[in-house]
Amino acid sequence: MLKKMTTLGMTFCALVGMSLISTSAHAADDHKHGDHDHAHAHMPTEGVVILRSTKGNKVRGRLVLKQVKSGVRVTGRVNNLTPGEHGFHIHEFGDLRATDGKSAGGHFNPDGHDHGSPDAEHRHAGDLGNITADSEGVAKVDILQKGLKLHFVIGRSIVVHAGKDDLKSQPSGDAGPRVAVGVIGIAQMKKPAKK
Repeated sequence: MLKKMTTLGMTFCALVGMSLISTSAHAADDHKHGDHDHAHAHMPTEGVVILRSTKGNKVRGRLVLKQVKSGVRVTGRVNNLTPGEHGFHIHEFGDLRATDGKSAGGHFNPDGHDHGSPDAEHRHAGDLGNITADSEGVAKVDILQKGLKLHFVIGRSIVVHAGKDDLKSQPSGDAGPRVAVGVIGIAQMKKPAKK
């Protein structure tokens, strides 16, 4: 009798265990597919940057980053610059704690390339080149960074430098101090108007 009960108990435990494993596997599989679909459904297609001046400067600006088929297009306007060219880069971190902008780290460079021009075959992913301010200190920005994916730079920062990026000096083009910095955030997408 005891042997029969033990056998029945073991069979029951085995069936319950198999049921739990099967349920757990389906739940994990559903969760995995759900995460995958969720990630694709919410992949950012537009980012926004509000540029704030570093200590002792008055540079301000607003930029929009849009994912396009060939890369990321950066558009916008930067004000209160000295006339001429200014280094313009995506930096590693969205850390604005340092008043001189240095907590933003170096250029975003996941592939470990040397610094270069935006059209160079090998360059930092964050090498956006220069923006040019007119006689009133306004730079209109329209740059396409080919091959870049927006979701890789969300949470990082854009930095504007005091001087011109020479596009060759290592590690960052000898563009001088950072005059403005802003974090790349996910832009609120406008809902289409109801018809």
